[in-house]
Amino acid sequence: MIVDNTQVPVSTPVKIGNLTVGKNGPLFLISGPCVIENKETTLTVAKFLQGLAQRLNIPVIFKSSYDKANRTSVDSFRGPGLDEGLEILKEVKNTTGLPILSDIHQVSEIEKAVEVLDVIQIPAFLSRQTDLIIEAARTRLPLNIKKGQFLSPWDMEQVVLKATSTGNTNILLTERGTFFGYHNLVVDMRSIMVMKDFGYPVVFDATHGVQLPGGRGTSSGGQREFVAPLAKAAVAAGADGIFLEIHPDPDSALSDGPNSLAFEHVESLVAVLKKVHQTVERK
Repeated sequence: MIVDNTQVPVSTPVKIGNLTVGKNGPLFLISGPCVIENKETTLTVAKFLQGLAQRLNIPVIFKSSYDKANRTSVDSFRGPGLDEGLEILKEVKNTTGLPILSDIHQVSEIEKAVEVLDVIQIPAFLSRQTDLIIEAARTRLPLNIKKGQFLSPWDMEQVVLKATSTGNTNILLTERGTFFGYHNLVVDMRSIMVMKDFGYPVVFDATHGVQLPGGRGTSSGGQREFVAPLAKAAVAAGADGIFLEIHPDPDSALSDGPNSLAFEHVESLVAVLKKVHQTVERK
């Protein structure tokens, strides 16, 4: 495929809860703690994001996982599980009004998940799982499909075709980096334009993009100092949305702490990203 580099492709709009994202709409944010640690922490993060959305006038989709099924170690914290996790996410939705996104790992989870979620996320490691993608798409809920670290951006066209074979065109595609040797990822900003050429909004996962998979032996490491510059570059390259995992105290987070942002670094970054996006849209 040859991408016309004279302009950034325009994506079709996707309706998520009471938000519409993509096309020529505003920059949007997918954010929250990597995993649901407990109800209190989850609500603390959600209320912070609710305030951020109001102060910066930016659409925010709350994200957290009820189960991290692909942790490095068998002893790693995975989350509260499907039933308890969905109850906490339901409370987040009722308390803040934010749309809710979480990831599924098995077809058997879908029936319960759709009762709460506004967006179903297909994890990067499962982005080639045909049955999972098709059954999730059949719910007609929007899907956020994360590009596998082992896939080229061009490969994602076939993933999109799996989802759209059901008639569901409410799709987001997320870039999260590509394996670069052992315990390292590299982000190719060309992938944003390549995937936007498929016609759907593209999100850049700025926190997982700086992850060091398995870099700590029994857990993944991360380089959060690179979150901000990569996020700015992605928005300048045409990303419609940014994915940021945040935590009140990232160094004590039970999952992905090394690549998560603390609250005090979020608002100033998002404000800059919004200005970059507005500049790109004007051009």
